[in-house]
Amino acid sequence: MSVKVKVISLGCSKNLVDSERMLYKLRKAGYEVVPEESETDVVVVNTCGFIQSAKEEAIETVLELGTLKAEGSIKKIIVTGCLSERYREETAELFPEADAVTGIADGKDIVDILDRVLDGERYVKFSPKSSLELTGDRIISTLPFYSYLKIADGCSNCCTYCAIPQIRGKFRSVPMEDVLKEAEWLAENGVTELVVIAQDTTRYGEDLYGKSELPELLRRLCRIDGLKWIRTLYCYPERITDELLDVIASEEKLVKYMEIPIQHCDGEILKNMNRYGDEEWLEKLFAHIRERVPGVILRTTLITGFPGETEEKFEKLAEFVQRVRFDRLGCFAYSREEGTKAFDFENQVDEEVSAHRSDIIMEQQMLVSSQNNESFIGKEFEAVVECFDRFADCYAGRTYMDAPDIDGKIFFTSEKKLQSGEYVRVKITDSLDYDLIGEVTEK
Repeated sequence: MSVKVKVISLGCSKNLVDSERMLYKLRKAGYEVVPEESETDVVVVNTCGFIQSAKEEAIETVLELGTLKAEGSIKKIIVTGCLSERYREETAELFPEADAVTGIADGKDIVDILDRVLDGERYVKFSPKSSLELTGDRIISTLPFYSYLKIADGCSNCCTYCAIPQIRGKFRSVPMEDVLKEAEWLAENGVTELVVIAQDTTRYGEDLYGKSELPELLRRLCRIDGLKWIRTLYCYPERITDELLDVIASEEKLVKYMEIPIQHCDGEILKNMNRYGDEEWLEKLFAHIRERVPGVILRTTLITGFPGETEEKFEKLAEFVQRVRFDRLGCFAYSREEGTKAFDFENQVDEEVSAHRSDIIMEQQMLVSSQNNESFIGKEFEAVVECFDRFADCYAGRTYMDAPDIDGKIFFTSEKKLQSGEYVRVKITDSLDYDLIGEVTEK
């Protein structure tokens, strides 16, 4: 009788790619990969440990699995990933219900780890971060027509609020030939939308080639047969060059969409974050991007309540957001993380104040998004079909303006039956705050 294994991937899409590599190794070794905890013998939890809410989710997940184990529903629990990497000594003690606790680089040994715990061993191991596999075979766990392509791991930017460098180590680019090989494999296996990711995609290649090779990588990805949409996330503002903008503007397969996390606009706060720029510089940058890449969708992320954010500095941020009118925006209250430089900064902002400020920014953004969506009524867009939404009795999908998981949807009707992964033309007939409503005009 085969051993059934479930892998739970928490946190970001970069973590998901690591989980997909573990899934491949487990299936290749003869283990049966299953989708539900209730049907499984072993559960592997690939944790996130980035901010407080992510840590809480990981802890709650493991504790819930511990209850299932005590009830006899599952036999073994393996805890790996960023939370256990960040808190190496504490995690093994925190989770007595876990049969194995390992770090981010131990996914390469997941089969051996699982064999050990099935033999009754409690296994605790943390390999060097630098030994994390940067490439390798995967089982696609997203919808089959899109996939994430991780082009680097780790981060060397050392923002003062961020624990990623201590968790994942220094920025390491995947060699271009390996990235292209993986992208070709994804395309051969039915992927038509590629989402290029890293902690800082614009830094790609600096450690290997002495300069950013993201523009060249994108050009070469566009030459791969079968790919239709290629989008790039996590572009740092100070590394956005005219060469990169011209590639995005000129290559048909590159969707006109840029995710550029700025975190704030106040020069003093950005300096204390170890980030670049100020209000005037950022405003000029976004105007330049819009001029250079017509029709571009701009997405950003912001942090409210960073130490030293006075009411005046917050109001400056709110006014900046209103002026720039980002197409997509996420705002998060500052999470004070031990081990980061900002943890010891003076002038910490009350958590409730930080959260309230975040809510204000998101309320502003909802209005901007609603107004933008209203302006699309009567226009046509190409959309990819994700699924048939039985509750809404229509299809759901995305246009080029929306990245998977983080942005809105387009809901539409069709006289013909559609399949997941099809691309269709949709005329917009109505709009919601973050979503669009329409009908298919042609396949």
